[in-house]
Amino acid sequence: MRRARLAATAVALATAFAGCTLAPRYRRPEAPVAPAFPAAAAAGAGAPAAADLGWRDVFGDPRLQALVALALERNRNLRVATLNVELVRAQYRIQRAAELPTLIGQGGGTVQRVPASLSPSGKVIHHAEAWSVGAAVTGFELDLWGRVRSLSDAALEQWFATDEARRSAQLSLVAEVANQYLASRALDAEVALARSTLETVSASAALTRRAAEAGRVADIDLRTAESQVATARFNVAAAEQQRALAQDGLELLVGGPIPATLPEPIPLDAQPVVADLPAGIPSEVLVRRPDVLAAEHALRAANANIGAARAAFFPRIALTGTAGTASNELSGLFGAAGGAAAWSFTPSITLPIFAGGALRANLDAAEVRKSIQIAQYEGAIQGAFREVADALVSRGWLEQQLEAQTARVAAEQERFRLSDRRYRAGIDSYLTVLTAQRDLFAAQQQLIQTRLSSLANRVALYKALGGGWRERTAAAADG
Repeated sequence: MRRARLAATAVALATAFAGCTLAPRYRRPEAPVAPAFPAAAAAGAGAPAAADLGWRDVFGDPRLQALVALALERNRNLRVATLNVELVRAQYRIQRAAELPTLIGQGGGTVQRVPASLSPSGKVIHHAEAWSVGAAVTGFELDLWGRVRSLSDAALEQWFATDEARRSAQLSLVAEVANQYLASRALDAEVALARSTLETVSASAALTRRAAEAGRVADIDLRTAESQVATARFNVAAAEQQRALAQDGLELLVGGPIPATLPEPIPLDAQPVVADLPAGIPSEVLVRRPDVLAAEHALRAANANIGAARAAFFPRIALTGTAGTASNELSGLFGAAGGAAAWSFTPSITLPIFAGGALRANLDAAEVRKSIQIAQYEGAIQGAFREVADALVSRGWLEQQLEAQTARVAAEQERFRLSDRRYRAGIDSYLTVLTAQRDLFAAQQQLIQTRLSSLANRVALYKALGGGWRERTAAAADG
């Protein structure tokens, strides 16, 4: 019994030492970026951070909201990312189990016949029996130096990193659905513009044809008008094609056909997308982004692996023990009297003496991997900073471009109207009308693209600031 108590004490000590590791103390690296974002307006007092704004509150179009909800439910890439989290979680649980003793039940028996020549008494022993049943702890490592604990910590950080990667995949999916939807609305506007232009040039060509038949205009003007009609028909077909392709891309992101019961889309020029997104302070904003958090968890895992590599230089102690009952008869093993108590305790120690430099090389490799992870973490922060900075800088310029392009379209519309009147009055040639009509069409197309760029910039800024994880704004959700 004294030895059995000794074995139990050893297991208790193993549990006590499990909290000790040789891993370096973790310190988060300083963010290698400027203390403030360029072109960032000061956030109002009490205003929630962009990362806390729900996507339903940022994207006001009910149809877009429904599409984002469908994508989060059915998108296959997001589903794979979620399953990867479950996989890494299971792997962590496997590694974590090594910190605890493995207790197994076992039983066995032996029945044999012993001939007289081998019997000590010289008599025939027809048979001999030996039966045993009990529990065993096999090969449990007494983790004095924290090797097993460090490996568990590394597995835990990998689990966290994979979960952050899933969150990052969700942010990207929300932004992709929003951008694809806005692109579809832009193509709706381009189709409408192309059809409107086709109607205009068709009516103008009809007037020109009648004038040519009456001999009031030259035949070249008629052919030019007919060419305009053909070009407008081409533009309609091209715009319809691009809209169909955009619809296919949207269905891929959503994960299936788009239901016919969704709300009607809001036109591009009336899209209710939040424009005022507070940038905040880089040191607070960037460390909340899932991709940056994933890089930090990978760094923590590399830090923990250094502890495991250091512990490999020290002795490794393993414990094996069994306890149960034994009897020379099977009936006696489970009978009323029971068998005799039986136990064994087998500790072992392994001390590394010479490994050809493998242990030192393994530690060097672990330290290099940590240096790599530090560089990748800093690179993730710098990349995130640039995404936010680019979106903020572009926001102001895009507003100016949209204002200028709107004024240009108004001027081109008036120019086309005057050119057409002067042509009908016989003052200018049809070439003047043709040039004005082409310039108007190009300006209207550019206005659509500028509006799309402005909306896409808001989506990019929302994603860059870590938005897209919440469905509803944090303050509203908490209330």
